[in-house]
Amino acid sequence: MDRREIAALLAYIGRLDPRTIRTDQGEARDQLAQWHELLGDVPTATPHGWDALATARRHIRTSPYPVLPADIARPWESYRRDRLARHSDPTPSVDPDDQAAWRAELVGTRRAVATGTAQPAQARGITTGRAGVSPRLEARLREIGSCIPPAARAALVPYRPARAAREAAVAQGLPDALSVRCTWCLAQPGESCRRRRIGADGAARGTAPCATHPSRLDLAAAQQAQLTEQTQQPALA
Repeated sequence: MDRREIAALLAYIGRLDPRTIRTDQGEARDQLAQWHELLGDVPTATPHGWDALATARRHIRTSPYPVLPADIARPWESYRRDRLARHSDPTPSVDPDDQAAWRAELVGTRRAVATGTAQPAQARGITTGRAGVSPRLEARLREIGSCIPPAARAALVPYRPARAAREAAVAQGLPDALSVRCTWCLAQPGESCRRRRIGADGAARGTAPCATHPSRLDLAAAQQAQLTEQTQQPALA
């Protein structure tokens, strides 16, 4: 605030709390100089929530003491800290090799956020499950069938033979054993079957991956046959 804005703020406070009014010209000049020295870097208002007049009015309503410059400066510092704490530096638009321009844009963005002329840029949270998937991404996945390109999937075959064999079996129309829960080792859908390690006392000491249990294959085949029958019934009807 400049001296004119400080004078307007003091006049507003004087209307609400006459105790702050200075009738002597010298005292009024000293008061104006003191407030300008302490609040010279504090704006009167910003487009995003800060208002020095509202801060002064709130203090007068809730405190029995006269308004001091610190009663305006402290909320302003809290306002700045809160905005900077919620700000996540966006990637500057300048050439990253130009360090001076890169730093200048970062500093300028932070200053704009701190002074209330720009909103904090918050980083997008990582979503879990399918609820946060974009509809455009869903349409694209339905179009290509998988988020892994075919060339990359073929290159990964030597490093995950079990998954490659499973995908090949599904492509041939065979049942997918991992689509059901194993009733033998209690492996959940999508998880490989496991073999229990039994100690000398007969207690389980751990588990290790193993080949798919035959009962799980039978259960997957029965489920696939049931689904095929359900899809054929409406066509026959």
